[in-house]
Amino acid sequence: MKVSIGSKIFEGPWGGGNLFVKNLKNYLESKGVKVIFDLYDADIDLIVLTDPRKSSYSSTYTHKDIMNYLKYINEKAVVVQRFNECDERKNTKDVNNFMIQANVCSDKNIFVSNWLEEIYKRSGLTDKENQIIMTGADKEIFNNKDFHKWDEKSKFRIVTHHWGTNINKGFNEYKKLDSFIGEGDNSKTFEFTFIGNLPEDFEFIHSNHIEPLHGKNLSNELKRHHLYLTASKNEPSGNHHIEAAQCGLPILYLNSGGIPEFCKGFGLPFDEKNFFESLYEIKENYFDYREKVKSYPYDANKMCKEYYDLILDLIEKRDLYVEKRILSNPQLIENYSYFLFKQTFGRLIHRNKLLHNFYNYLIRGYLKFKSIIIK
Repeated sequence: MKVSIGSKIFEGPWGGGNLFVKNLKNYLESKGVKVIFDLYDADIDLIVLTDPRKSSYSSTYTHKDIMNYLKYINEKAVVVQRFNECDERKNTKDVNNFMIQANVCSDKNIFVSNWLEEIYKRSGLTDKENQIIMTGADKEIFNNKDFHKWDEKSKFRIVTHHWGTNINKGFNEYKKLDSFIGEGDNSKTFEFTFIGNLPEDFEFIHSNHIEPLHGKNLSNELKRHHLYLTASKNEPSGNHHIEAAQCGLPILYLNSGGIPEFCKGFGLPFDEKNFFESLYEIKENYFDYREKVKSYPYDANKMCKEYYDLILDLIEKRDLYVEKRILSNPQLIENYSYFLFKQTFGRLIHRNKLLHNFYNYLIRGYLKFKSIIIK
């Protein structure tokens, strides 16, 4: 069996989408599945579209590439589109519509939360099969072994971590907490650590800032703390709170987006008006929440098994999906000669390590330059 996932894998800290691809790849390969990240083989059984946007540095192909692969190379491949982005997340205006347009190539859709599925249903995505598969983190790395329990005498240590710097990640609330710690004797009671990247011209005064961490280094740092805070707004799923919960930290979470689906019962929700009230409440009942989070169920093995079971089912029923498929969209189907040229050139570039690295360097520089010009 051969599965293609439309994303690069980056080493080091990079974000939740990268961890999803890495975990799924490792799990599928443990089951004997051949995993690739392009569309140059003629015998692909299933394609996972992770992000159809050409502007995405992590994406390796778009919905248009998939349509042409199905048209000219292998119509028997089954296609899954994974939804993990929306306009509500970063206050954009065109993501939802574009994702729906890209859905023309998909046989089945995967959403990372019920909240996100409802967003797309309201936006007009109604004619495909949907399934919810909730995200999980690697339990070999993120577990509660060697967790530092609070002794009720030392400072109550709060932590959060983010790769992205969009303001919706919760920076307004984190700034409020930073100011709160600087008031009166609060610094004797609370300590706050932010791990990750900060927005431009943003700084903490009374809190700790640590550059992005990943893997065991991140896990060990999380376990030094007692409470995890996420104020991320309209987050479809996220990985940060999952990693923390698996490490044994109760979650104080903004009641927004898909995050409550992952945190309900393992911490306490808050809104922008009752943040400090909720902070004191979870501190007061800390050990009750600490006991509950020990049974946190969302991990990468659970997530990957659901994907693997889905893949087996889709491949078994592939003929049913092929019969319903329409590949005649003139806006997406390329001239056959041009398509063959792109395939030949693409294989040469992407399967030669030296050329591939040089190509990625150029693309990354171009996208960075483009973002600066647009800004």
